[in-house]
Amino acid sequence: MQTILTLCLIVAAIIHLLPTMGVLGVQQLSTLYQLDLSEPNLAILMRHRAVLFGLLGAFLMWAAFKPELQLVAIVAGLVSVVSFLILAYGTGEYNPAIAKVVKADWIALIALLVAFGTHFYQK
Repeated sequence: MQTILTLCLIVAAIIHLLPTMGVLGVQQLSTLYQLDLSEPNLAILMRHRAVLFGLLGAFLMWAAFKPELQLVAIVAGLVSVVSFLILAYGTGEYNPAIAKVVKADWIALIALLVAFGTHFYQK
């Protein structure tokens, strides 16, 4: 069971680490999200968002191998993906690149829910 939990956290970690390439600059962010980020303030916010995803992804990866951190990591990951999915569906009319992010977050959500269930099943 611990292997399943670890693998689920690794999946969620990878999904959260993918956007960190946006830290490298506006071109990477524009490619990732198909957005015009020529406005410097928006570019700063989006690059900072990439840093935060990197932190969460790194924490999820670390927790995958540290059972004492797993519940906190699972909850943090769930807050991230559920809030994004609510915002995306509440807003609607997102572009195809954001649709890919929505799909990835559904995968992360499933992985985190399996991890959550597995965590409590082990207890």
